[in-house]
Amino acid sequence: MIETQVYDGVTQIRMSREMNGKPVYWVAAYLVDGMLVDTGCSHTSAELTAFLEGKDLRLVVNTHYHEDHTGGNHDIMSRYGVDIYAHPDSIPLIGQRSALYPYQEIAWGYPVPTTVKPVPPIIKTGHYEFKVIETPGHCKDHICLVESSRGWCFSGDLFARETPKFIRPEETIGEIMHSMNKIMELPMEKLVLFTAVGKIVEDGRKSLKDCIDYLNGLAEKVKGMERSGSTPDDIVNKVFGGENAFSGLTNGQFSTNSLVHSLLKTMS
Repeated sequence: MIETQVYDGVTQIRMSREMNGKPVYWVAAYLVDGMLVDTGCSHTSAELTAFLEGKDLRLVVNTHYHEDHTGGNHDIMSRYGVDIYAHPDSIPLIGQRSALYPYQEIAWGYPVPTTVKPVPPIIKTGHYEFKVIETPGHCKDHICLVESSRGWCFSGDLFARETPKFIRPEETIGEIMHSMNKIMELPMEKLVLFTAVGKIVEDGRKSLKDCIDYLNGLAEKVKGMERSGSTPDDIVNKVFGGENAFSGLTNGQFSTNSLVHSLLKTMS
């Protein structure tokens, strides 16, 4: 299942596996000036590859190695012969078979291992110049692509919502906030976030600031509760009303417990 829209000259391509006529989980790629940012999941790879026919595709960039961002790599490279670029730490991970949980198999599927190239610091397309900014936290190899003259930031999974209630165990809230600050403080007039969850956020600075303020406030609260003797499980129950239902759907991978543990480790 694919849906598209054009925003300020950028084509957003939202993709999801379809089951019983309904989308399972939306992810987004972006096509701008011959560059494709991310390739979705393997379940939608054939649809994405067909959509790109005649679109003057010249290169692909993966914002990180996860299966919902690299699943179309193999088909696109095979059909169109374009180079694919990613952070150096992504390269061995994209080049090997992933180990997935059942929910990941259902929602996204296994990417075919692909040989990709290290992304340069600057990517020049026909009309634009994109700065590659390292933004770890979601994972260590995460990058964003920023076109300062247009105020564009292709932000991958750096930002999904202003008030996150759960994260994966490998995510690090302190690094995520640092990376958000790095993007928020870029010297450009506006900041539009083109997110991988399918949202285009027109006032990116406000959304990033709101998220950082929320996480800082939450960190202060849970640390205070810990100092008063509350355990992480107590905090999950008292602050969030218990574990999020998404935890059960994802084999415990997206959990409020992981969020609390990471908040407790952030710097004061």
